[in-house]
Amino acid sequence: MAGDLTVVTGVAGFVGAAVARALAASGRKLRGVVRASSDQTNLADFPGELALADLRDKASVARAMAGASEVFHVAADYRVWARDPEDIVRNNLAMTSAVMEAALGAGVGRVVYTSSVATLLPDPAGAADENRPARPEQATGAYKRSKVVAERLVERMVAEQGLRAVIVNPSTPIGPRDVKPTPTGRIIVEAANGGMPAYVDSGLNLVHVDDVAQGHLLAAEKGQIGERYILGGQDVPLSAMLTEIARILGRKPPKVELPVAPLFPLAWAAEQWARVSGKEPFLTLDSLRMARHHMYYTSAKAERELGYQARPYAAALGDALDWFRALGMIR
Repeated sequence: MAGDLTVVTGVAGFVGAAVARALAASGRKLRGVVRASSDQTNLADFPGELALADLRDKASVARAMAGASEVFHVAADYRVWARDPEDIVRNNLAMTSAVMEAALGAGVGRVVYTSSVATLLPDPAGAADENRPARPEQATGAYKRSKVVAERLVERMVAEQGLRAVIVNPSTPIGPRDVKPTPTGRIIVEAANGGMPAYVDSGLNLVHVDDVAQGHLLAAEKGQIGERYILGGQDVPLSAMLTEIARILGRKPPKVELPVAPLFPLAWAAEQWARVSGKEPFLTLDSLRMARHHMYYTSAKAERELGYQARPYAAALGDALDWFRALGMIR
């Protein structure tokens, strides 16, 4: 692909920054698309040109896509709470629609759409695969619902309009350049600072963000149009994650397991305060509803069809902790 123009959205963000760096390392010529208000941390040494655009505005998106032969749509409104939850749904649907329509209009040969395992139903029997797509009403919270409706839009455009898109579904990325940080990044920082003396019986599939980025490249090169591929790592109980953070930092891990139900009043109170303060709460009602499940996933399809691989989650945690420490976020 060297010499062709690759457009990447969301390059100021966590996953987008990692995807952009992986693409640059592969020899691609890059144009990153960002908002004027984007955090500049991940843009300081961006390996390409930058274009300003509001991804909800179709005209500005079309200008940003001009000349592209390949598009990676990574940007998303990634909030687990908002004063108006439907704003998250509107934003992610509008951004995805504008980018996909612009890609069609520009005759882009390959689109990689960054979805999420949020669009897949957990499997009570173990690790879920790509064959458990959720309906919007089955999704917990506005963010998950937004990713479901956006993914279904991409699928329809592939089937009905000939959009040449491959869908990737990252699980729970962790690692460097988590500037916001993400909800999982906040857990890592809180745990590292001694702010999580207890835990609930939950579990996540943890993956290094740079492995997710490599999965995007593999999807562009080997993925089948219209297919989805989980880009995950290891299934990890929350207790094991917190224990590993403590081990890396040389501290004692939390030993107290809390039931989820008594935490709901605390989450309700935190959300009410957030409505006053405008600051996203650490504990939310939706996060507790999700914590009732072990959100485990298998990347077997991506491993088999794309050659995807992921390193051990402990290495990803170590890189995340190093990055947060370097920024002074860990005491």
